Amino acid sequence: MDGIIFGFFALSGLLFLCMVYNFISIQRPGMYPPKNMLKKRAAVLGSGGVITFLIGILFWLAS
Repeated sequence: MDGIIFGFFALSGLLFLCMVYNFISIQRPGMYPPKNMLKKRAAVLGSGGVITFLIGILFWLAS
């Protein structure tokens, strides 16, 4: 069970890092993906990070 909990926390950390990368990419001039696409991608990655973090916390509290 500890491996699954660690997996959820690691996945949420990875999703948060990807979200930060997309936010930084918005500030760069001349990036290929349009800024609205980067904002949507960052929002999806952030919400996925929050969901996996909450699932990890629920499993951690249940064990």
